[in-house]
Amino acid sequence: MKNQEQEVKAMHELFAALSEAWNRGDGEGFGACFTDDADYVTFMGQHLKGRKQIAEVHQWLFAGPLKSSILESSALSDFRPRFVTPEVAIVHALGEAKLPEPHAQSGDRGSINTNVVVKRDGEWKITAFHNCRIQQPPGGRG
Repeated sequence: MKNQEQEVKAMHELFAALSEAWNRGDGEGFGACFTDDADYVTFMGQHLKGRKQIAEVHQWLFAGPLKSSILESSALSDFRPRFVTPEVAIVHALGEAKLPEPHAQSGDRGSINTNVVVKRDGEWKITAFHNCRIQQPPGGRG
């Protein structure tokens, strides 16, 4: 159990680094949280392939439409990975990019994301990320 607690702590640190890079506007640091061959699906349905493209697109976002935004993520407060194997886990998180000017917010920006994290060479990285807006399931249960 102690080993799993250490793994959860290391994954938590990965997601903290992801948020910190976002909040610094650091595309390279953001991309560093992903594997070289990662898949990243945005809430708009764009499919980014690989750490390099993830870093480049996020740097563009941080310099433009998401400049000075702050990422708030439940991955930092309610962190519960589900281990598929000792070196593969799924992490669901809620997040929201808060824009610096409240009037620039376009309604609810909350999203839910699914992350597949893998441990390679002793280090946890995100290898697949899928993000979408939060919606209530049919019937209002959720």
